[in-house]
Order: sequence, then structure tokens, then C-alpha cells
Amino acid sequence: MSNSVDQAFTAQSLSGVVPEPNFSGALSFARRRYTKDLTEADIAVTGIPFDTATSNRPGTRFGPRGIRAASTEVAWQRNWPWEFDALELQKVVDYGDCQFDYGRPERVPREIQSHIESILDTDTAVLSLGGDHFLTLPVLRAHVKKHGPVSLLHFDAHTDTWNDEDGRIDHGTMFYHAVKEGLVIPQQSVQVGIRTTNDAPMGFNIFYADWIHRNGEDALIAEIVRIIGNNKTYLTFDIDCVDPAYAPGTGTPVCGGLSSPQILHILRNLRGLNLVGMDLVEVSPPYDHADITSLLGAFIAYDFIALYAARHKLGETF
Repeated sequence: MSNSVDQAFTAQSLSGVVPEPNFSGALSFARRRYTKDLTEADIAVTGIPFDTATSNRPGTRFGPRGIRAASTEVAWQRNWPWEFDALELQKVVDYGDCQFDYGRPERVPREIQSHIESILDTDTAVLSLGGDHFLTLPVLRAHVKKHGPVSLLHFDAHTDTWNDEDGRIDHGTMFYHAVKEGLVIPQQSVQVGIRTTNDAPMGFNIFYADWIHRNGEDALIAEIVRIIGNNKTYLTFDIDCVDPAYAPGTGTPVCGGLSSPQILHILRNLRGLNLVGMDLVEVSPPYDHADITSLLGAFIAYDFIALYAARHKLGETF
């Protein structure tokens, strides 16, 4: 019984699940061991508690903490409805948070990039928990340095491609820069759930929320498979892709979004996606109610880990 609590520190293995009370114990993502030793790790979960690029309500700096706390609800058993246990198939650790100097905002992009590079240099995949969506730009730069240009699978209410020639640190301009810098291949990338006006789509394949409501999730899945195929893919999920009725805890909520069941159905039917990196951003606990946004974030992140296992441990392809 001595090892049945505080698995964040007492876990004997980097894989597998040892149930512990949801309401107590040291918090890490899904009770994974906190460690900076990535010698055996397949995936490192890391928090990036940065929110000073937000254009509306701040608070996503508390996102990693909120998601970790909520993840105790999904950490005690195999992730339903997957028929395999992603935490048995691969070794997942909680790497802790990215450190940066909030008083030197101009340095933050490089500090985030260096943090991710240090993980990728060990051949460990990264699941980043935000934080506002700006963080995806330096995280992408680190991934492209290792993997080359990638397809982007982007869930969001906003395209985040607003014109920016001044290099602003802004959570609405990252993918403008990602295209300009050659980090992503827009013609082989997909944006899902968009429901804001932007007349400069930068060549991305956009599936608006109303298109998905009319045509269904399975039609969307087929389009994602057709467009992205087996390309190396970076998956970024802004929680405001989900309608605020299901995810109120975010900085820029937009009505008319997808529901939790729709999102989980889509993700769980993208088995074979050639993931090289992934992030979940814009969870803002100060605006949440009963932790429902953090909880959805934890479920989504858990499914990311299962998607990674389907491709990289079971060899599934589209």
C-alpha cells in the first residue's frame, strides 16, 4: 500500500496505471511520474503557463495546473473506448512546466522553443499543455527543426492567421507566421470548427463549424484523412473550438461550436494519424464552472496519447 498514493513521485514504472484516490495525492498529468530523466520516456507532458499574448480574458497560465488536477478523473483505468491501454504501451512522464521570465516577454518565444528542443533532442515526443495559443508557434519551430515542415491539424474557433508583419507576440497571428516561415504545409493542413471572419486563410483547408453541423463528424474525418494522409502532423487543439456551453473556461469563447461528444468522436476516429507533436491550449480555469473545461481538456489530452500509441506503437496508418 505504500506506493498506492502520490504516484507522481512514488511510481515504480513509467508505464501502467496504479489506481489512487481521485481526490487526493500529488498532482501530475494522469498520475505520471514527475521526472526530468527522459532516458526511457516515449512522451513527455509539459506545461507552458504563458498567457500574456491573449487578446481578451487572461487566465490560461493556470491551464496546466487545472488540466493536471482534472486528469485524476481519467488516470485510474484504461481510457474508454480504446481497446488498448496507451499508458501500458508507452512510457509517459510529466516533465513539469516550461520556465520563462514573465518580466522579459520578448525572450519568452525563444525560452519556450529551447524548452521543447531540449525534450525533442532526447527523441521523446511532446504533449504541451497551455497557456494561450501563441505558444504553438515556438513549439512548432522546435518540432520543424527536428522533423521538417509538417501538416497542421488545428481545432479552433479562430484561424489565427491574421496579418502580422511586425512580429507581435499575439495568440491570433501564429499561423500567419507559421506559413510565412515554412513551418507548415497549408495545402495539406486542416482547420476544424472555425466560426470567425478572416478573409486571409493563408491556403489552409477550413471546415467551419456549421459545415460540420450540416455534414457530420464522419464526413469531416474522411476529409482530414484525404487531405493529411500519412504526412507528419502537428496537432493543436484550442479548447474554444468547443462551444462555450461545454467549455466556458476559455479566453475568447464563440457560440455555435462543436459539442464534447462531437470532438471526442472525431479524435477517436483519427487512428493512424502520423503525429509528431501535439498541444492543448486556452483552458482558463478562472472562467470555468465545476471544472468542466479542464475535465474536457484532460479527456482530449488522454486521447492524444492514445492516438500517438495507435500510430507509433501499433503501427496503424490511414
